[in-house]
Amino acid sequence: MTDERTDRGPVFDGVRIGRPATGALLDAGYRTLADLPADLGELAALHGVGPGAVARLAAARAT
Repeated sequence: MTDERTDRGPVFDGVRIGRPATGALLDAGYRTLADLPADLGELAALHGVGPGAVARLAAARAT
């Protein structure tokens, strides 16, 4: 049996943002890009989500 918290990978809904950021988003209850808040800057308050991850998520949302 694997604990889903052990390694959830570096990809969140198809966007490569890194393991810490992916884990932080999942722990906060986000599962898809559509679940994320309109102001992605709010995500920076989550431990593990840095400016690079926010920028990649914004770019993915824009496409």
